[in-house]
Amino acid sequence: MPVTEPIAIEKRPLGRSGLAIPRIALGCGNFGGIGSSPAFFGQGVDEEQAFAIMDAAWELGISHFDTADAYGGGRSETIIGNWMRSRGHTPLLTTKTYNPMAEGADSGLAPERMRRQLHSSLERLGTDHVDLYLTHEYDPGVPAAEVVATLEALRAEGLIRASGVSNYDSAQLRETLGAGHVDAIQNSYSLLVREDERSGLLATCAAEQVTYTVYSPLAGGWLTGKYRRGEGFPAGSRMTQRPEGYASFQTDAVFDALETLEATGAARGISMAAAALSWLLGSEEVGAIVVGPMRPEHLDPVREALESPLGAVDRSAIGELFA
Repeated sequence: MPVTEPIAIEKRPLGRSGLAIPRIALGCGNFGGIGSSPAFFGQGVDEEQAFAIMDAAWELGISHFDTADAYGGGRSETIIGNWMRSRGHTPLLTTKTYNPMAEGADSGLAPERMRRQLHSSLERLGTDHVDLYLTHEYDPGVPAAEVVATLEALRAEGLIRASGVSNYDSAQLRETLGAGHVDAIQNSYSLLVREDERSGLLATCAAEQVTYTVYSPLAGGWLTGKYRRGEGFPAGSRMTQRPEGYASFQTDAVFDALETLEATGAARGISMAAAALSWLLGSEEVGAIVVGPMRPEHLDPVREALESPLGAVDRSAIGELFA
């Protein structure tokens, strides 16, 4: 008997691929490391803990797993492959390539490297294709036309079913779309990170049938209540491991907004994290969000957000609070 009752998760079209993806994906960036950072390879969530997280996600109804060849130096893909063989489950799979934090020459989007890296990913995952293949970062050294042509060749060979990019700004996405089509983009976006609104990237995605997907929907834990005004950062938290990118959040204005978000969620009987996820899910421009729990119970806000969505008035007010 399942530990939790599965919940229905809406699906959205994935670009022009003909596929549909659930609006929630399990982020596996902490399996065997902390993202792509070589300094943390072998740390993060170990295989036993990762199996527990994947079991809980599957039982909840999450059937799309997101990883990258650089996460844990390949350990994340290996752990997912081991889980798939152990459990007999076949989730939709997204993986990525570029290795943005690599030291030396083994990074980037050269066609021969992309092809080699994809075959390595498929071997670790134990599958003959992935559903969505993303370039993990923009490579100024490789023309966009070459990148798109490589992705299309991989699709034609049946190694990938859809293609996309990640960590691209508005100009980089427009350049890519000028060379051909990609089905998706995955960027950081949350109540605290709104650049893709201001730059027009979200509008471009809507106009060009590019599915906009979100990583770090809780802004590195800042939208969970983990960080409190006047208190030290919890041991082992993102702010003690990889704080870069979050320094601007340490202001009274942000803490004021966080406290209001927490009160809004409490009035609806949901957590701050659930309110933040619900704000994202209430956007027609957001196709899917990637959640990266460190423990199975960190999936609880997903259920809360899906079962108790914010109304239009609350969502608008929260959005303005963090604007």
